Amino acid sequence: MFKTLRDAFKIKDIRNKLFFTFLMLVVIRFGSQLPVPGVNREFFSNWFASQQANGAFNFFSAFTGGSFERMSIFALNITPYITSSIIMQLLTIAIPKLEEMQRDGEDGRKKIRTITRYVTVGLALFESIAMTIGFGKSGLLENVNFLSGLTVVVALTAGSAFLMWVGERITERGVGNGISIVLMINILSRVPQDISTLFNTFVKGKTLAKGALAAIIILAVIVVTIILVIVLNSAVRKIPVQYAKKMQGRKLVGGQSTHIPLKVNTAGVIPVIFAGSLMSIPQMIVSFTGGGAGDGVGATILGMLNQNNWFNFQEPIYSVGLILYVVLIIFFAYFYTSITFNPIEVADNMKKQGGFIPGIRPGKPTTDFLNKILGYIVFIGAAGLTIVVLIPIFFNGVFGAYVSFGGTSIIIIVGVVLETMKQIESQMLVRNYKGFLSE
Repeated sequence: MFKTLRDAFKIKDIRNKLFFTFLMLVVIRFGSQLPVPGVNREFFSNWFASQQANGAFNFFSAFTGGSFERMSIFALNITPYITSSIIMQLLTIAIPKLEEMQRDGEDGRKKIRTITRYVTVGLALFESIAMTIGFGKSGLLENVNFLSGLTVVVALTAGSAFLMWVGERITERGVGNGISIVLMINILSRVPQDISTLFNTFVKGKTLAKGALAAIIILAVIVVTIILVIVLNSAVRKIPVQYAKKMQGRKLVGGQSTHIPLKVNTAGVIPVIFAGSLMSIPQMIVSFTGGGAGDGVGATILGMLNQNNWFNFQEPIYSVGLILYVVLIIFFAYFYTSITFNPIEVADNMKKQGGFIPGIRPGKPTTDFLNKILGYIVFIGAAGLTIVVLIPIFFNGVFGAYVSFGGTSIIIIVGVVLETMKQIESQMLVRNYKGFLSE
């Protein structure tokens, strides 16, 4: 990886793209410190501190890079864009018109991206209005009036829209997927604070032996988790494909062998985000409305949904939520794979091009074979994803290591880094080809 970066800096075009990406990241972190005008930041910081035991807000804080708890102009960050993208992907299945756009090539995808932008602004506007109304009279606004409320709504909506624009500019003029890089830098910005929390909790004030042992265990857990994520993202099941020879004019063409690469972790981090978002919604609604679940069944249910209560052996009833979480991850892994990979379409394309899987007849037998293989590898990927996500949650529950930097964050960081490095390598390869052809 370091050799790739070193070689990339030697190429002016790629060096400029890296520099542009770096400048955009500086802008993002600078904007994350700018307060929303007319907001009592001390009130919101105190309120957020009171919610620290709530796993839903740790999840949200990690995604916003701490902008939410500081109530900066980027408080909503790109979460409205992520939500709108998920909504559009789901609607693509339900609405034939959108499905047709998706199949229309680049023009259709541009239209879908335009609709996604409008949905993003709409969601950001809705969320900012809800926050302003929900917290306005409680102390969020220094002066409770229409003008101050409008200022907060405009600032939060504009901040989210601006970050979406920055992400798209990084994609066009920088390196990597801009939205993913924005999300990654937000998560990375929380790492020093989380490392400090772990140090103060398990190392500081302990004897040399206990402190060193705790530091080694923490480092080992992080390294093992990263290795598991790399293995999970890189694992591929290759389905061999043979193309029959055929006559074109006077030439006999075809006959080559290739393969269909099926990623084990086909859905990426999407199942974890879906599952975590669903389980955090009830907790966030109760917290935002200032309500409480009392001491009865409602409190128990909210406790089950809170990740910080899982693996707590003193309150084993709360770990029931863990079962629901695992089921949701597996369900969404199958669901998302089903909308991104169509075995029927793949089998039809292979048949039209004269391709077949050795030992499998073209047509429906090929579709059934792909469905069977896909079912196996999706389950393996979902199981691996669950293990990676649960490792930090286990240590949170057993040892009280409450940090926002968890398995989901590691999956996103490692995935974005690997994907960005692949893109840099491909751009270097294209440049070498151009140089060869020009000579």
